[in-house]
Amino acid sequence: MNTPGFLGNVGIRSRIAGGSLLIAILISIAAGIILSGQIDRIVRDGTKTVLASDSAPYVVALKTEPGESFDAPGPAQLVAVVKPDGTTPVDTLPAELSAQLTELTTATTPQEVIAGDTSYLVLTTQVAVSGQTWSVVAARNAAEEVTTLGQMRALLFAGLAVISLGTAVTAWALTTVSLGPVQRLRRSAEAITDAPSSELLEVGPANDEISQLARTLNDLIERLRASAARERQLVSDASHELRTPISLLNTQLQVAVAEASSIEQLTADIQGARRNVARLAGLVTSLLELSTIEAVDSHGTSPVEDLDREAVEAVDLGRFRARETQVAFTYTPLAPAGPHAGVTMIRPEDFGRILDNVIGNALRALGGSGELHVSLQRLPEEVVLTATDTGGGMDPAFEAHAFERFTRQDAARAGGSGAGLGLAIVAAIVKNAHGTVALSNDPGVGLTVRIALPFQARSDAPSN
Repeated sequence: MNTPGFLGNVGIRSRIAGGSLLIAILISIAAGIILSGQIDRIVRDGTKTVLASDSAPYVVALKTEPGESFDAPGPAQLVAVVKPDGTTPVDTLPAELSAQLTELTTATTPQEVIAGDTSYLVLTTQVAVSGQTWSVVAARNAAEEVTTLGQMRALLFAGLAVISLGTAVTAWALTTVSLGPVQRLRRSAEAITDAPSSELLEVGPANDEISQLARTLNDLIERLRASAARERQLVSDASHELRTPISLLNTQLQVAVAEASSIEQLTADIQGARRNVARLAGLVTSLLELSTIEAVDSHGTSPVEDLDREAVEAVDLGRFRARETQVAFTYTPLAPAGPHAGVTMIRPEDFGRILDNVIGNALRALGGSGELHVSLQRLPEEVVLTATDTGGGMDPAFEAHAFERFTRQDAARAGGSGAGLGLAIVAAIVKNAHGTVALSNDPGVGLTVRIALPFQARSDAPSN
């Protein structure tokens, strides 16, 4: 039989009760062996005490009244008093045992003697009387001791068996009571599964492991529901975002085929279609980029100095994009390494994506004029990227949703600019780099994006 498979089909209650029974049996066996030896010793000591008690009257008589006659032993007492010359004024021993008195009087310790077909326990006590040695021999049938031992052992093993079974029954009952909340938890989970709703698992009043498990599972359920809601929202938003350019593209192509009156008109329709294709391609690329970022926990590492080079390139690209506008674009580069050189948990190209999105959003907000300042600062434990623009900021009600996918202010949505994925991509990259991103919004004035990326000091970093 395959043990793991067998155990896999046995419930927790049966496993605990069975394990408790097995442990109780093993303990009972060990206790039985120890107690059986103790019972043997106690019974043997009891027999010795009885033999000494049978001998005591004659020993006392020999010491105090040696010349007096001896009283007869009791009906069940086997006693013999042996004079120094070998005669026996008192002898109630069986004939087979009396025949061995010469050997018995020389023994100094209790002994087991076989006489005929019977085994006897014999105790010899020697008493000095007037310079001569008398012997008092007391005997008991060994079968009495065996009977007593058997009864006591049977009682012992019966008691241990009852204790073992009681342990198993108690373990079964306690496990049943302990697993009651688990059963209720399972039924609650089945009810939630069968009829999805906003309900959560039942949490018991006691602050025990079961209640803690229920709370943990409730947290997991809430996160899974939130994740499912986000996925549904993503599908809905993506469908909305894709449907508009696809509809426009289809309409423009139909017009180009059916109603174009000139080459110029046909060219204009095709150019419009190309713009919508580019918008679709950008949206799909952004979705794939965001999915790739969120699918992994980390994107590698890079020295802090590499971030500065990436920032310079991104700023140059931003200036090129704003070359025909009245935007004043400035950049404060990273200061020399000093004592805080280190390695960040982000790849240079991912840092470039952050800058491209932040600068792109700022340029769209500025329109054709305003100011945009980007800086990169090295602090003792982190590198901070700051982008401040004078684009009027954002609606305070929109701040809480700025990093969500497909979220754009109404003006941006009406203008058809962007897909609402830029800040979502920024937040995902920063999260993977174990950093933080925050917005400082000044409605009517401008917006500041602050991104902090932690870094670890290099072993070869210069020191003061």
